[in-house]
Amino acid sequence: MKKVTLCGTLLLDEIKMIDRYPEKGMLVTITGTGRAVGGAVCNSGVDLKTLAPDIAVEARGKVGDDEKGDFILNFLSARGLDVSHVLRTKTAPTSFTDVMTLESTGERTFFTMRGACSELTPEDVDVDSLDCDLFHLGYLLLLDGMDKENAEYGTEAARLLSMVQAKGIKTSIDVVSEQSDRFERVVRPALKYCDYVVINEIEGGRVAGISPHNENGKLSLARLEQICRKLMEMGVREVVTVHCPKLSCSLDRDGVFTVLPSVGLSKKEIVGTVGAGDAFCAGMLYGLVSGMSAKESMRVASCAAICNLLVPDSVSGAKPLAETMKMEEKYGFEALTDIE
Repeated sequence: MKKVTLCGTLLLDEIKMIDRYPEKGMLVTITGTGRAVGGAVCNSGVDLKTLAPDIAVEARGKVGDDEKGDFILNFLSARGLDVSHVLRTKTAPTSFTDVMTLESTGERTFFTMRGACSELTPEDVDVDSLDCDLFHLGYLLLLDGMDKENAEYGTEAARLLSMVQAKGIKTSIDVVSEQSDRFERVVRPALKYCDYVVINEIEGGRVAGISPHNENGKLSLARLEQICRKLMEMGVREVVTVHCPKLSCSLDRDGVFTVLPSVGLSKKEIVGTVGAGDAFCAGMLYGLVSGMSAKESMRVASCAAICNLLVPDSVSGAKPLAETMKMEEKYGFEALTDIE
């Protein structure tokens, strides 16, 4: 049995439906509430376990000693994930995000508490106890304890990934999208200790220092290839994958660059976009740990992302592999227009 460990961000989305946005100091009505798990470990972990029940999926990270932490652990455990190595802390609350959703448009505004995830350090992971084929760490840029500078490795995350690779375990990372200048400082040091990287075009461009769009603002296949090659030059050992709404592309260690159009879901059919990148990541992790080629892995990943786009939350759209792959036949593929 293959085993994948996902480590990093575990959080709870507290969803509030509102009738309008308030002006400063004014009151609006909350018309509905809900909650859902979120973060790299929860989203990609549940998606991966649903996609391939025969893969053992383990969660590692840190939650608070509170009701939100109970909810996350119970949710993951009920869906077949091993949560025995998730730590509880009394010094910070479980990480959560208040998601304010405007009823009329679905537009969302986020207020996040970094909480327990910000405390996570390499020492919390207990590398000696790891027994997996693939170790995935996400999200860099949102894990304060992992993003800290390390004089020898560059960052604490890079130090952790180095220790994991020393055990003969494949490593993978994902990052969070943010508008900042931290990508070079925080993400680049980890790349030399990664076997795989799964990242979107904006994140990849910021890490590489190359815009994925040309001077006319169009997505450029040539620039996407440059981004992939730059990330490989920075130390990624086996496969770099960059995903965009219309396509995904991968560069393998032999220098083979592959482009695959996304499954062609129309905008009017999209119910929600929360966790779509994590679903894509789960599909890639499945393919890579199963020994698939980059192209076949991207096929699974694209279909997994479509399943996610058909539901409003981050994980309820996940399906077993056979059902997931039916998305190709049902929806066809994106026409790669407006791309140069």
